[in-house]
Amino acid sequence: MKKQNSNESTVKRFSKAFIISHWVNAFAFFALYITALPLYTDFFNWLYPVFGGPEMARLLHRIFAVLFIVPLFLLIIFDFAGFKNWAKNILKWEKKDFQFLMAFPKEFFLGKSKVPKQDFFNAGEKLNSLLTIMCTLMLIGSGFVMWFPGAFASGVVQWAYPIHNIGFGLALAVVVGHIFLSIGHPNSKASMRGMTKGDVPISYAKEHHGVWYDEMVKKGEIKEEKDKSKGA
Repeated sequence: MKKQNSNESTVKRFSKAFIISHWVNAFAFFALYITALPLYTDFFNWLYPVFGGPEMARLLHRIFAVLFIVPLFLLIIFDFAGFKNWAKNILKWEKKDFQFLMAFPKEFFLGKSKVPKQDFFNAGEKLNSLLTIMCTLMLIGSGFVMWFPGAFASGVVQWAYPIHNIGFGLALAVVVGHIFLSIGHPNSKASMRGMTKGDVPISYAKEHHGVWYDEMVKKGEIKEEKDKSKGA
């Protein structure tokens, strides 16, 4: 536990490996998006000279496709505990998670909603992770078939293209929502701090990840403050 310049104590949330993996994945996603534009529609043909021509655009797209997969291995190698915690959390769904989702619209637009205590990853983050995994599998699977069409039956290759497009469309929608919560949401400053510096204000942890907060208090990693609204 440490203190910010504002004198508000913080608690470590993400490791450097987790942070780096997140940003490498984000960079690769948008690089894939940009390099794919001229490959899908002539409207963006003007991008070809920027990439050095059609062949170079395809090469760059494939390079970024590999980079898109790398973060998973970085996380497993350098922060396996963090990876296990993430995997365990996103697969653990309880009543409190569904209650959170029911109240999520108010939380999404107003930033304030009475919800049950949440785990290290709240239900919204769990859902985001699961949708991201689904889209990633669609993109990687179909992309691999498109990369090596000669190794698959013609029917499989034909299906790969629409699956790739659908996977990308869904992924883009998930990313847009993720960006809003990371930048435009009332609590975005605290959550963004977690993904840049690795720690978050204790008040944020208590309000948005109550179960995790209680665990940290029990372990002695956070000193629970007394409720000042109560008499001495």
